[in-house]
Amino acid sequence: MADRLLEVTEVAERLGTGVRFPRRLIEERRIAFVKVGRHVRIRESVVEAYIEANTVCPVTTVQRLKAVA
Repeated sequence: MADRLLEVTEVAERLGTGVRFPRRLIEERRIAFVKVGRHVRIRESVVEAYIEANTVCPVTTVQRLKAVA
């Protein structure tokens, strides 16, 4: 089954940002996109992969800082 092609506004909603952020990702070529005529679309799987790649996992151990004299 083919991925759904999302508009920039839909990508912004998925990322929880304004439209400006996905447009910047496209301009800087930091995310893969598809040109459909003059329109830009981003595959749903690409957005999910971007979110996964930029997810920061929590630290599971407690690190104590040493006091500096």
